[in-house]
Amino acid sequence: MAYKPKAPPVMAAPNVIPMADIMLVLLIIFMVVTPMLQKGVSVDMAKVNNARDLQDADKDDAIILAVTRDGQMYLGSTKVGLDDITTRIKDLIANRLDKTVFVRSDSRAKYGDVVKAVDEVRAAGVDHLGLLTEKIRAKNGPAPPPPPPGT
Repeated sequence: MAYKPKAPPVMAAPNVIPMADIMLVLLIIFMVVTPMLQKGVSVDMAKVNNARDLQDADKDDAIILAVTRDGQMYLGSTKVGLDDITTRIKDLIANRLDKTVFVRSDSRAKYGDVVKAVDEVRAAGVDHLGLLTEKIRAKNGPAPPPPPPGT
């Protein structure tokens, strides 16, 4: 008689350990890649109550000028001087139908620096200018109404 190996019994429970390993690797990949998805320079934008959602600012070809708190200006992720902004933006909007530029300013940037940047953008012939802000997130919901007068 010849030796015939026996197969192990069939397991009814699925093996989830390889799936957990794959999920952990995917989690790490997403944690590393997500900060790289942000376009341009990171600034702490001003927080407002009545922010409007500007969908065009999220497009890949959106022109975004960032003003940092120390007065440096970045067009996309490239640092530009104040006197170079007009010519750079003219070049970028020359062949575009939508001549919109968005300005992301740090909340602690000097008001004068932001005004100078906006003036340079306007001098380039921009049709629409968007000032990007963040909406204030309510922690506990709306505040309670004030007590009635006379109490």
